[in-house]
Amino acid sequence: MGPAIDAGEDRGLSGSGLHTFVLYLAPHVALFTIKAVQCGRVDLKNAPYDTILLKRMPSWLDKDCLEFGPPIYQETIPFSKILQKVYLEAILWGVGTALGELPPYFLSRAATMSGRTIDELQDFNATVTEGFPSLTHRAKRWILSHFSFSVILLLASVPNPLYDFAGMLCGQSGVPFWKFFLATLIGKAIIKVSIQITSVITICNNQLLDLVEKWVMWAIGFVPGVASVLPSLVAKLKTAKDKFLSAHVAASASIAVKGKWNLSFTLISNTVVWLMAINFIIQIVTSTAQGYLRTLQELEIRQKLSEIELSASEPSSG
Repeated sequence: MGPAIDAGEDRGLSGSGLHTFVLYLAPHVALFTIKAVQCGRVDLKNAPYDTILLKRMPSWLDKDCLEFGPPIYQETIPFSKILQKVYLEAILWGVGTALGELPPYFLSRAATMSGRTIDELQDFNATVTEGFPSLTHRAKRWILSHFSFSVILLLASVPNPLYDFAGMLCGQSGVPFWKFFLATLIGKAIIKVSIQITSVITICNNQLLDLVEKWVMWAIGFVPGVASVLPSLVAKLKTAKDKFLSAHVAASASIAVKGKWNLSFTLISNTVVWLMAINFIIQIVTSTAQGYLRTLQELEIRQKLSEIELSASEPSSG
């Protein structure tokens, strides 16, 4: 499943919690980083967009490092070099998440223009207005009532439950489309993506492991009588680290599709995303049909009320 399609991030109008970052982007960045560290080079791709696509695995995943040539970097690969190789997929994924926020915005805007408020937004408002709202609810209400560009940008830049309703509330509040979409696009496709892939690269690159190793060695150095065994301990830690990296790459390569119905992580993740996308479309169609039916019912009620008023006024006039 390509990263630019992120309909699976939402279920109906509010988030389901199962995010395509876990299903696609994080594994892709992690596997590429581990493979690059293992091979000592970053020129692994056959094309700029060389990633998981349905049943096709990345060309670099199951190749031996000898096929790429001798290592260019020793131990640690510069962060910027890895970032350049995975940023295209990350940006496209971020654009997909931004596009996934548009349906709630348009549905809420259409409902507001027709004089109605969608059910989920009514439930959210009820939890805030009933009784004495908690501090959290008051904070939500205050933030969501001040929809400036910077607030929308901030909410889009970090994972938070408020953004499930941000699109609906922006649509209801009459926030201009380009103001909402540009803030969402910058926040999700640039800022949030940069934070997320930076974390994944740092964890999977040798930088974090080296930092932990140096900290452990520094702490153990203060223990009396342990200095003599430090060299052997360092060697064991490096061996364990190499086994950890190679095991993860080997495990990831084993998910390549070998048969028609081979059960793999890719097949499962794509199935889940497609099912959630279909569910999202069904929810949109259902919501539209319910809105149309509600409009017809309102018109019918108005006509009947008019007939009743007309019939009630006829005897009095006579």
